[in-house]
Amino acid sequence: MRGKWAAGIPPRNFAWVIKDRLAISERPGGYARNHRRVRRQEEIIWIREQGFARIISLLASTHNLHAYDELGVPWAHFPFPPHADPAGVLPELYGHLQQGLAAGEVLLVHQEELGDRLMGVMAGYLLWAGMLESGPQAITILERICSRQMGPAGRELVALAPELQSQSR
Repeated sequence: MRGKWAAGIPPRNFAWVIKDRLAISERPGGYARNHRRVRRQEEIIWIREQGFARIISLLASTHNLHAYDELGVPWAHFPFPPHADPAGVLPELYGHLQQGLAAGEVLLVHQEELGDRLMGVMAGYLLWAGMLESGPQAITILERICSRQMGPAGRELVALAPELQSQSR
């Protein structure tokens, strides 16, 4: 590859949750019918070239994991389907994020699309990790970062964060 495409392209709906440390986006390559193999490759190249230590997939399936391997990008998979019990997934995910960030890693978390659930997971993490003091504050910050309102599904995840935090101590 040569020229401007050699560095890839940023994933759609890419946003920093913690500047230069923790980011979110939709699934590299797009979601559902919009998914394109070439676009996925270009976005994964961009992720790799930006120095991300790992991609963290919250997809219910193993989609994209083989592509990360092919392009030499480390990944972690925490399946979080729509009807999964958050208490069964989030404590392990949050611990993984905390450990990676403490080690100085730059991480990208994605779900199929950047929607309420991913926003709620990340706002919940900020609250769980003690970076913010209240659920409404975490929700407001994620809404500003993503330039969209968080719906009930995301807000429920944020409300669960203090309970998960008390269980982890």
